[in-house]
Amino acid sequence: MTQHALEEMAEDLLDILDVEAAVLSGELERIERDDPRGTRCVIRGLGEDHRTPVGVVGRLVTRRLFLIVTVYRAD
Repeated sequence: MTQHALEEMAEDLLDILDVEAAVLSGELERIERDDPRGTRCVIRGLGEDHRTPVGVVGRLVTRRLFLIVTVYRAD
């Protein structure tokens, strides 16, 4: 997880458990291929409370490593 993602997560009063829940139970909303740094995946799911919408943007760095670039409250 990038420093930017940690800062955005804190700003939106989310924690790592919210991000984990959103990634594990969420859906791939879109794939963005227009970033020169690489393809980004946007996942939208619910936080740990099963009510808070959470957006997670990340990149597959390797086949096994997903780097979370930013996190936001998606309401």
